[in-house]
Amino acid sequence: MKKTFTIIIFLIFQQLLNAAEVNIYSARKETLIKPLLDQFNRDTGIKVNLITGKADTFIKRLEIEGKNTPADILLTVDAARLVRAKEKDLFQEVISDALNKVIPNYFRDIDNHWFGLSLRSRVIIFSPDKVNKRELIDYLDLANSKWRGRICVRSSSNIYNQSLVASMIARHGINKIEIWASRLVENFARSPKGGDRDQIKAVAIGVCDIALVNNYYLAGMLESNQEYEMNAAKKVKLFWPDQNGHGAHVNISGAGVTKYAKNKEEAIQLLEYLVTDKAQQWYSDINYEYAVNPEIKNTTILGEWGAFKSDDLNLSLLGRYNRDAVLLMDRVGWK
Repeated sequence: MKKTFTIIIFLIFQQLLNAAEVNIYSARKETLIKPLLDQFNRDTGIKVNLITGKADTFIKRLEIEGKNTPADILLTVDAARLVRAKEKDLFQEVISDALNKVIPNYFRDIDNHWFGLSLRSRVIIFSPDKVNKRELIDYLDLANSKWRGRICVRSSSNIYNQSLVASMIARHGINKIEIWASRLVENFARSPKGGDRDQIKAVAIGVCDIALVNNYYLAGMLESNQEYEMNAAKKVKLFWPDQNGHGAHVNISGAGVTKYAKNKEEAIQLLEYLVTDKAQQWYSDINYEYAVNPEIKNTTILGEWGAFKSDDLNLSLLGRYNRDAVLLMDRVGWK
């Protein structure tokens, strides 16, 4: 009898151990999220199993796996992918006062299926030797003929560009933005290629005068241990677009709890952890992203850049207009 009781206790204990984990499909690079997950493990004792890859691959994988998926959380680097996952019924509703209290409503799903965890802005980088800051206005002005042959940007297959165009469609309508995009393409200094860091380097060496990039790429280069990257970044300046209008375009890294999560409570606990002051400060200090919590102070280069007005467009619209944006960019020859 004693032996049987011991076995039962052991099995119960083993079950508890097995339950104390959470499994993540992450479209974020491991280096940009794992330190936080490791700290969560140390603080809570909950083990985190992380698989990294492409967001679209994970969305398809969740569809195929269905109820058999091991994933409890899908984490992506763009609101449009979160919207797509919701449309495919891959998330479940999460009721959390902690998440709703910290995250502004335009950075989370109206039905509580996904939540923004950190922010980045699509900004204009310019060469101070060739561009007077007073010439810069907003994204719409990039179609002005004064910028003919002077703009660098990455390809239309990049989700950051797709989401910028989607936000502009939501704000201004597809007809106006198709005209804008066709004129923008005429202003390209070269055919789109490379990542955001490559656009910054291109401005630094004079290939182009301005570029569209996410703010954290410039911050990372300014504080890089690679001298050539730091020197290139020092040759350019950052401009916050549309400060007299809707504000600079922002996007999120965000996550949702999968529909068939086996460890739902642990998954919610992790999401709530990622919006604590400690985690939000980490996003700012280490990743050079802005916290979704407006109370967090930016102490690195972000603080030196100062406050800026961000667009308060509900980010679910980035997903709604993603297909329109992709087709529009294809029509105007944005390669």
